[in-house]
This record gives sequence, structure tokens and C-alpha cells, in this order.
Amino acid sequence: MGSKHTRRYAEEFKRDAIALADSSVRTVTAVARELGISSESLRSWYRRAKTDRGEGESGELTSAAREELKRLRKEVREQQQAIEILEKRRPSS
Repeated sequence: MGSKHTRRYAEEFKRDAIALADSSVRTVTAVARELGISSESLRSWYRRAKTDRGEGESGELTSAAREELKRLRKEVREQQQAIEILEKRRPSS
């Protein structure tokens, strides 16, 4: 079972780990074990890097697209809250 706390890794470490997995003849699991990280984390980073380079599965969002989607969803939530507040303030007829 996983830890209660999500561990954060520096982007440089992630890039180096991805490059090592990409250039190695060892499995992702072996590279992850050597680095002391979860093999699922390394697989996830590797898939995301491939997608960002345009080599991923079709339909997967790039990191930039995911960030834009996250920003737009937040904006929609804020606008919905503003609409609800304005509707409550409007006098009923």
C-alpha cells in the first residue's frame, strides 16, 4: 500500500529519470528500483513526456492542454458562482 503523503520530485529529477529509462536496456521497473521511486510514477512521467513530444496515444492531452483545461474549468466554476450570487440578489417579480 502507498504512503499517506504524496512525494514531490523536482522536474530536473523527473527529466533525468525519463532519459535514463529511455536510454537504458533495463526495464522501467529496474530503473525505478535503482532510483528508489515507484515504477508507476516513472511510467506515468515517461508516458506524459512521450505525449508532450507528440509520440503518445491519440486522444491524450499534452501537459499544456491539461493545464489549460484545468484553468478553464476553474474559470467556469468561478463564473457559475458569480451567476448564482447575482441571481439571489435579483428581486423576484
